[in-house]
Amino acid sequence: MGKGSRRKAGVDQFDSSDADSVSSVSTGTSELTLANETEFVNSEDFLLEKYVDALYEKRGSVREKALSGLVEAFEGHFLLPFIDNKCITLLHQYINSIKKGSTKEACLASRAIGLLAITVGTGSNAHEIMAESILPLSQALISGSDSTKKISVVDCLAIVTFIGADDLVETETSLKTMWQVIYPKSGPNVGPVKKPNSALLAAAISAWSFLLTTISSWRINPDTWKESISFLSTLLEDPDRSVRIAAGEAIALFFEFGIFDKYSFEKEGSNPNASENEISKNGAFHYMQGLKGKILARANDLSTEAGGKGTDKKNLNDQRDLFQKIVDLIETGECPEISLKISSKHVLTTSTWTQMIQLNFLKHFLGKGFLKHAQDNELLHDIFDYAQDRMGNLSSKQKYTRSDDKGWTQKMNKDRRMAQARKQGHLISEDA
Repeated sequence: MGKGSRRKAGVDQFDSSDADSVSSVSTGTSELTLANETEFVNSEDFLLEKYVDALYEKRGSVREKALSGLVEAFEGHFLLPFIDNKCITLLHQYINSIKKGSTKEACLASRAIGLLAITVGTGSNAHEIMAESILPLSQALISGSDSTKKISVVDCLAIVTFIGADDLVETETSLKTMWQVIYPKSGPNVGPVKKPNSALLAAAISAWSFLLTTISSWRINPDTWKESISFLSTLLEDPDRSVRIAAGEAIALFFEFGIFDKYSFEKEGSNPNASENEISKNGAFHYMQGLKGKILARANDLSTEAGGKGTDKKNLNDQRDLFQKIVDLIETGECPEISLKISSKHVLTTSTWTQMIQLNFLKHFLGKGFLKHAQDNELLHDIFDYAQDRMGNLSSKQKYTRSDDKGWTQKMNKDRRMAQARKQGHLISEDA
């Protein structure tokens, strides 16, 4: 007879209608409660609020988990409504994690600040994010010796300044901080300076180049940047391929800005009564032209570098492709064009080195979240050419006709020949 029999006997004492009524009410209440709880627990905002609350916990492991959840959420979604009234509150907690947290926590917090800025977009909030974070980020970048943390911080500094800076002075402040990492001798160091490792050096150059794209060419004084270009040209000889690639991209920007030809109006012997200033400009012009020749020769070498045993083929091909583009830029002024399909109806395009560097950096920073932000974030639409994909509306016959255009065919043939030449380790004449 056990408990099961007693329960059965008790139920049998109820009138059948009462049992049905009790069962109905109980079941209905249970289902309603469960549905409400499930909806609440699964609410994205509820989960995000839990992460925000966890940022105030004393245990670093709890804050790390919260930051990881927030980073993943801001990568995969465009969460502008969520941060409407808590943007600066979040920022302060992120900064606290950079100051006091472990390397992992600081890296996550740096990434979270960058994602916060990208989500906010331009405006007063973006400027406040930059103004509040630039000092702690700069301190974290210049002090300490943790390269992993510094890589995350320099990426974040580039993003917040790119989006939030209101004027040239603010941008130049961050550029100067980054340059101290790239070229430590330029900083206020009194003791021996230590060259950053290759990973940090490449990351700092890429972040610096990304931010440099915001300075219009007419503002760039050749005298101001001559030393930077000269140092970057020496990095084309660096044993690490990632450093050579980063330095090449930075140098390409200066060619697009026209820095190497800024002094071209000053010709030697044009004025026998030239002042010291004019003579100085003539000397600078000849120096820059000589440097231009050296860079072109080195770019040619790197565009055809042969791969030895154990060579990372992808990095080698990336290097060859980049420096062939740089050769084309120097010799013909041709800039690389990129067309990136981001949805069934829209395509994102770039047609300058400036835009290409911006695109590559944002893709690198956003990672798997780039496509979502490219689709939904107006900030990216403002930065790049964002338009309907006209090719997507063409019939198969029209697409074939378009691709069969003579100019298109010639370009494709040239690209194939150049690619084949790079694989073989030599260049084929463009007239072939």
